[in-house]
Amino acid sequence: MMMTIGTFASRILGLVRETIIAAFFGASRQLDAFLVAYTLANLARQLLAEGALSATFVPIFSRVLNRQGEERAKELGRQALTLLIIAGSLVVLLGMILAPFLVFLIAPGFSGQESLLAISFTRRLFPFLLIISLSALVMGVLNSLGSFFVPAIAPAVSNVVFICITLILHGKHGISALPVAVLAGGFFQFLVQWIWSTKKGFVLYPVKIDRGDDELRTMTRLFFPYVAGLSFNQLHPIISRVMGSFLEAGSISVLNYADRLLQLPLGLFVIAISQAVLPTLSKASSDKGEFAEIFGDSLKFSFFLILPISVLAVIFSSEAVNCVFYRGAFDDWAWRATSQSLAIYSLGMLGMALTNVTLRALYAYGLPKGALIVTASTVIINLLVSASTMKWLSYRGIALGVACAFTSGAFIGMYYLSKATEMNLKIFNYKWLAKLCLSAVILVVTTLSYKFLVPYRAEWGTIFKVLWLIGAGIAGMSVYGLTTLACGLQEWKWIERSFKRRR
Repeated sequence: MMMTIGTFASRILGLVRETIIAAFFGASRQLDAFLVAYTLANLARQLLAEGALSATFVPIFSRVLNRQGEERAKELGRQALTLLIIAGSLVVLLGMILAPFLVFLIAPGFSGQESLLAISFTRRLFPFLLIISLSALVMGVLNSLGSFFVPAIAPAVSNVVFICITLILHGKHGISALPVAVLAGGFFQFLVQWIWSTKKGFVLYPVKIDRGDDELRTMTRLFFPYVAGLSFNQLHPIISRVMGSFLEAGSISVLNYADRLLQLPLGLFVIAISQAVLPTLSKASSDKGEFAEIFGDSLKFSFFLILPISVLAVIFSSEAVNCVFYRGAFDDWAWRATSQSLAIYSLGMLGMALTNVTLRALYAYGLPKGALIVTASTVIINLLVSASTMKWLSYRGIALGVACAFTSGAFIGMYYLSKATEMNLKIFNYKWLAKLCLSAVILVVTTLSYKFLVPYRAEWGTIFKVLWLIGAGIAGMSVYGLTTLACGLQEWKWIERSFKRRR
């Protein structure tokens, strides 16, 4: 519960952070340059720190802690910290040297001043990789010790620091305040967790590396294969940046704003569902019938939960963007462009949810090759659709590429899993789909009626805008809930059982 609260606080503060960026810098080529630089540092973070490091360090550290005791675990943690400082510093140095080449790769459409600005920002932001890598290591230690709240709330602390630094520095330093805010936020994210780890008795500091340490060598050996496997997952934002660099100024910015809004429901619901599903699927992997039933139920529940959110996001995209971002430097073009991008992204929200669950199922059943095929397929489809439509649809074509990629990925994943396991996955039936579609149609009619009967006013204050959106959400979800309940959908029984278990 505390972990959920921490994660939710981080998501909300992240949205506040984006709101402030939008108000100060709008959708501009300067912000595009910053986002390109931040993408490079963030990509390295997701691959090296939060991806491969978490996947290799945490299991080995937990095993050592349980089998060999705290002292041995402390020794391993300190050696890993030293190794991370050395390797991270080298990567940071290399990234700063290769910044012009990296910017050319990710934003080939940039030229002149915007390219120089992106290179400058990249060099300033690359130390973020080292800071956040250390933060990820401490997070792994805390999670292994059974401490989850502080690691979950640490990103919220980072967002608070980012917001404060931006508010203080933007007037004098403009867009250059953002790299400083990123680095300061990352440092405090690390510091909060390091202090808590110290209070728990695990004081982490650099020590001499024992080259004969078997656990450390195993962790190092597994690290790079994990990086290779995770790299495909991180290519979607790269594609958006590459394509967006050829479009009008602000295109990268509006796609980023739309993605941030999209990630709020995805982060709260989809990832929570997929994380809950993986252990259950892993336990059932030896029984084909049970595995198929659990997988099918997981997909149905994801479909049931995400469908109304997707519909609401499409219908109220303009109002949501206006409420969250429309102030200061965020002008009418940015409002319109972000709204259109969000609506198109939201068409793929179901696909994103189903792909996420399907990938978890493939890993749980021991089919990493299938997961790689699905991920590679989404990247190829995204690239093809974006490249073929951006000439006519501009930034909308890039959003369409993402939506098509994940929708296709869900079908490809389900087909591969069905063929590889030779089992009837019992995914959807026509009667269930008909009931759900009927509920969705009634939801659409209700929400459109709400927009007609209670028109949204752009000149309203923020409080009235928020209340209008809350009213729209309550009206839509209430009608959807009552309709699906009247149709007798079994998902309500699952929800009821879940609440009873928590009591």
